[in-house]
Amino acid sequence: MSSRRAFLGAAALGTASFLSNQSDHSPGTQDASPLPAQFSSLKPLGARVVPVSNEEFRARLARAQQLMSDLSPKFDALFIAPGTSLYYFTGIRWWPSERLLALLLPRTGEPLFVCPAFEEGRLREQLRFPSEVRVWQEDESPTKLAAQALADHGLRAGRVAIDETTFFTFFDHFRAAASSFECASADPITIGCRAVKSAHELELMRLACEATCDVFRAVFSSLRAGMTQSQVSAFVESGFSKMNLRGDALVLFGESAALPHGTIKPQSLKEGDVVLIDGGCKLEGYSSDITRTAIFGKPSDKMLRAYDLVRGAQNAALDAARKGKFSGSVDDAARAVISSGGFGPDYKFFTHRLGHGIGLDGHEHPYLVRGSKTVLAPGMTFSNEPGIYIPGEFGIRCEDDMVITNEGPAQTLSPSFQSSLERPFG
Repeated sequence: MSSRRAFLGAAALGTASFLSNQSDHSPGTQDASPLPAQFSSLKPLGARVVPVSNEEFRARLARAQQLMSDLSPKFDALFIAPGTSLYYFTGIRWWPSERLLALLLPRTGEPLFVCPAFEEGRLREQLRFPSEVRVWQEDESPTKLAAQALADHGLRAGRVAIDETTFFTFFDHFRAAASSFECASADPITIGCRAVKSAHELELMRLACEATCDVFRAVFSSLRAGMTQSQVSAFVESGFSKMNLRGDALVLFGESAALPHGTIKPQSLKEGDVVLIDGGCKLEGYSSDITRTAIFGKPSDKMLRAYDLVRGAQNAALDAARKGKFSGSVDDAARAVISSGGFGPDYKFFTHRLGHGIGLDGHEHPYLVRGSKTVLAPGMTFSNEPGIYIPGEFGIRCEDDMVITNEGPAQTLSPSFQSSLERPFG
């Protein structure tokens, strides 16, 4: 660290010009003006993106059915309402509403859907493979229809796994309509399928991380004094739009960065401010989540010391995230670095868990949090995001996404870790 810090100190004299003299556009006219020249290299990913195939969706359904048989006690059916699990198993994107659409997957046999009658056409155009569709009219009970559909397939009792995102009203009405069934959490099935990513899923996440870093690089090199947080956020969204992606970011300046998820207080960028940008995009539904923190001007010794500890904590977490280890031990490893560096104890300055699972949801099971006993397995993916937050002064967070490997430490899904506090992308 000492040699790197000496290099940063030598580079600090040029920091302000690097971050503040990048563009002549007026902050107040950004929507009417072209993006700064730094965005010109952003292009759509094109043929690099390979969509999830129908065969992959069918394989996921088969995996869920296998888990239903392997678990003890067994499950007889899976009930999935709209959300990311519905997309994971079927490729169908459907907005949750008061009208129930549900996937019913028996332990054996083909999946079937319960759908509002007037939505049948919209559902059928999204089906990736032939499926039975049971429709209900506005004056009918969709949960009674679901119970009857299971009965027609020979299921009149047993255990039904209910996905965690199902509205309580649907769960409650289904439980009443199918009173001979035991309703239980679907987590052992849905997490059992989704927590371990395939090679294709990992490639989509790597591409999403790469695109996020490309956009953030353009944004950081376009910062200038007087910009507001909302204007920088708009730059992020415009950068993703140039790549034909949807993405956004939380942008924090100065002491507002000491609140990990920000504040409603408006801020304008000024010399000496920390700039924290935390965000990502979706690619075929798969998320990236990256945070970079830089200094607009010359960093203080305290900022450099905090940054060194945060990056050291990232390295420690990457090394601790190994197959067979408990997920909580990864948080322990990162927190020990920050606490031993004088920013402890416990959650005093590192105020949140180390990380979260990531995939189709930006935050999903399992989590890297103290005490968690999830056994890490190859293909599990997480954010690695330690931070130090000093109220009234500044906050520093570095975040990258990583995957558990078959041997050795985890690997980053991001192109690389942050390179320095002054030049976050080198």
